[in-house]
Amino acid sequence: MASAFELEARHVVSTTPVPHVRRARSTRPRWLGTHLYLPAFTIVAIAVALIALGVASHWGGDSFAASLSNLRVVVVGPATLALLGVFLVVERLRPAQRRPALARGYRHDALYTVLNATLVAPLVVALSLSFSEVARRSAPWIVVPHLALVPHWLVIGVLFVAMDACNWLAHLANHRIEMLWRFHELHHSQEDMSVLTVFRTHPLIHVSYLITLIPGVVLIANGTIPTALLVAYAAVVAFEHSNANVGFGPLGRVFVSPNYHRQHHRLQGRQDINLGFALTIWDQLSRRAVFPTPDTIRIDTGLPGRPLRVEHSGDRPRHLLVLMVQLAGPFRHVERSDTMAEVP
Repeated sequence: MASAFELEARHVVSTTPVPHVRRARSTRPRWLGTHLYLPAFTIVAIAVALIALGVASHWGGDSFAASLSNLRVVVVGPATLALLGVFLVVERLRPAQRRPALARGYRHDALYTVLNATLVAPLVVALSLSFSEVARRSAPWIVVPHLALVPHWLVIGVLFVAMDACNWLAHLANHRIEMLWRFHELHHSQEDMSVLTVFRTHPLIHVSYLITLIPGVVLIANGTIPTALLVAYAAVVAFEHSNANVGFGPLGRVFVSPNYHRQHHRLQGRQDINLGFALTIWDQLSRRAVFPTPDTIRIDTGLPGRPLRVEHSGDRPRHLLVLMVQLAGPFRHVERSDTMAEVP
């Protein structure tokens, strides 16, 4: 039992005020640390530097207008729109989840489709032409001379596979590097998956996918991928985002289907799986392939806890306001410890 002296001593210690320690004032404005996520501005700096170099070099001699026209053919050309129309019908006939024809998510993705076709397309062309010119100038040795004995079809096949591999690597980086994830999480915020979800991307996400151009730079003297093949590739990537209950049977072990890719967007569990764009081989080699089962076809999609504002957040969708908030999202300072895709 404690003595009276000991009790008095404890009382004195507990009631004696602790001297105030004056903290050194930070020289950085407080709002920089509390309101902005500064690493995201690195992507902005890279984009601005690349475009400045592109303008200074006159886009490496390429026609900006012609390149923009070609890209729009791939993104919203007649063939692409026809395929998107077919996929939208398939969604209604065989949906993975029942959704109203004009669900909030569908309307919001339509807004991103318009944004991509109008404002984002010129940005992508500027970044692509600039990056290609920088790559050729800084590392001219990577350009393979014309190989007369190699069939053109083989070159196209190699380009296709290499491009898909680079897309997979960039996609993996977007899930493993927080700075890139801040731009990529917008794509994962969709809770009403549709074929137009492929357009639900932050404009600056394209900076991380510039490595996809490297195979084309390497083999530029031996040919380029035909526009028709690029349209087909874009169609496959769009279809896998659809709300369609469609697998590819045995071919689903080779090509990415909607049922396969839906697991990548699932609400609960790891999202750094099934990263493939067109081919599943890269997921299989990295042990990230999770093939669909009847239980995974209708799983919910989106971001746990909605760390990014979405059109479903309030009583009204407020599409334009939500769009602006989403585009500003990567630059806001928010605690992100539990928002990254789960990793092993």
